Amino acid sequence: MEIVTTIFGEGKDLNALQMSCRGIVVFFIALMLIRLSGRRSFGVRTPLDNIITITLGAVLSRAIVGASAFVPDIICCIIIVSLHRFFCWSIVHNNTFARFIEGDKIPLYKDGEFISKDMERALLRKEEIMQGVRKSALTEDMNEIDKVYIESNGEISSIRKKKAS
Repeated sequence: MEIVTTIFGEGKDLNALQMSCRGIVVFFIALMLIRLSGRRSFGVRTPLDNIITITLGAVLSRAIVGASAFVPDIICCIIIVSLHRFFCWSIVHNNTFARFIEGDKIPLYKDGEFISKDMERALLRKEEIMQGVRKSALTEDMNEIDKVYIESNGEISSIRKKKAS
């Protein structure tokens, strides 16, 4: 037990080697937690997915610097990942729960008009919407655009008008 304390230290009085050793262990634990949480947690980027990124980072950093006890920090991370996985499973299997947790897309432009009340609801200006249009549709010409939405993950997406054949 004394060798473990020598290698990893205890409390907040850690030297660089002890913090480095903790960092190595936390790296592999984080890798395991990310694999357990699934690809979605670092790919989809909904508010739910951002929560796991922020909370795991905060809790695991405490384990590295010794701000709190190591084992309880790791247990907390396992609970966070399990909760995330449960919520994701519930979202996949229940549309009502999905809308409650993730929200729904908000229309911002339709029938050649910007939708002011929904722009205000989404807290977006016309220029921010145009940035999203340029990025997603690769055009500034709104005559080419049928609809624009802000998606539940905060991205702006555009649907081009169908070309007449």
